[in-house]
Amino acid sequence: MRSTKRFSLVTVLLAMALVISACGAQQAAAPAADAKPYIPIISKGFQHQFWQAVRSGAEKAATDFNVEITFEGPESESQVDKQIEMLQTAIDKKPAAICFAALDSKAAIPLLEKAKAANIPVIGFDSGVDSDIPVTTAATDNLAAAALAADKLAEAIGGSGEVGVVVHDQTSRTGIDRRDGFVNQIKAKYPNITIVDIQYGGGDQLKSTDLTKAMIQAHPNIKGFFGANEGSAIGVLNAVKELGMEGKITVIGYDSGKAQIDAVGSGVMAGAITQDPIGIGYKCVEAAVKAIKGEQLPKMIDTGFHYYTKENIEDATIKPLLYN
Repeated sequence: MRSTKRFSLVTVLLAMALVISACGAQQAAAPAADAKPYIPIISKGFQHQFWQAVRSGAEKAATDFNVEITFEGPESESQVDKQIEMLQTAIDKKPAAICFAALDSKAAIPLLEKAKAANIPVIGFDSGVDSDIPVTTAATDNLAAAALAADKLAEAIGGSGEVGVVVHDQTSRTGIDRRDGFVNQIKAKYPNITIVDIQYGGGDQLKSTDLTKAMIQAHPNIKGFFGANEGSAIGVLNAVKELGMEGKITVIGYDSGKAQIDAVGSGVMAGAITQDPIGIGYKCVEAAVKAIKGEQLPKMIDTGFHYYTKENIEDATIKPLLYN
């Protein structure tokens, strides 16, 4: 009888210990009441300094608004599948909001629908998607910026001649809009300018260089190029240099980075469009915080752009927007 009572007492004590342990585990796993809102930021990549500038703006906003962020992206801007995997992982973490710069304006839509169903606000930045799901997108007006690049190239070559275009891709909103903004402006305003070819280099300098060389060889009378992002522009510039065509072919770029800044400063590149990458990063986090609070946001947050040349590269309105 005593043995049975002792066994029962041990059983009760063990059960109580398990309950206490489980409660403690639950308490340890529960988020702290004062935990900062978590906002994952998924960029288009890390291969250009542009994204590091975006990241610095996002980190500044995270400090100002007291939120936790992570910033990631695939190794190159051609890795759509990898970016989609990152978006899925971010959604699985049940964040307060997500900031997303799409490499493919359509491929991410099913996951964005999943985020919407989970009541996770999505903020687009730099490159939007073909969907109304993002509550807002913080980006440059790329159509207008590329149209300005077309005007500047047309002016530089005297309003006539053959030109080529090298774009980073034809799937992202930035690639599509910069291509179309440039092409449509040339067609609408400059009947004596012919766009002989449009090539897509994935934002990769080496590939863009090879594509540009092939274009020059196929069209020996070509007078100018538009490179639609940092990698594209540097690829065009390298091809022109390697073929000894400096001074004969006009290059208009997009974004900055040390190589482009040096090229514009020396006059080898006629000029380039600069965005405000720090502002893009800051405003996407700021918009995410507002969305978490349920505040109304415009569908687009225009972060602005400027055209810079060796004459204005040191101006107070330009210099802070350039990054090395």
